[in-house]
Amino acid sequence: MGGAARSFGLMRRAFWPALALIVVGNFAGYAVAGPNGLLAWGGYHRDLQARKLELAQLEAQKQQLRHRSALLDPRKADPDMADELVRRDLGLVRPDEVIVPLD
Repeated sequence: MGGAARSFGLMRRAFWPALALIVVGNFAGYAVAGPNGLLAWGGYHRDLQARKLELAQLEAQKQQLRHRSALLDPRKADPDMADELVRRDLGLVRPDEVIVPLD
């Protein structure tokens, strides 16, 4: 009976340190291999570079659209741009004109 009590006392004293080691080990494992851990940084870096490239393309497209909208400003519209849009969208062509498609 003395051996069983001694084993139980030893387990009771080791319970809290063992539990602490399990908790710390769990946090350490997630810090290294978790979804936001050290091993995921490479993927984040690749995703960041892809997003920066996509942002640069969208910024260029935005600048192009801003320029086209400035050409269509009602106060100072570019006559060539307005003529191009009217002819393209409304199909207004005079009978004596010849249309040469560039596409």
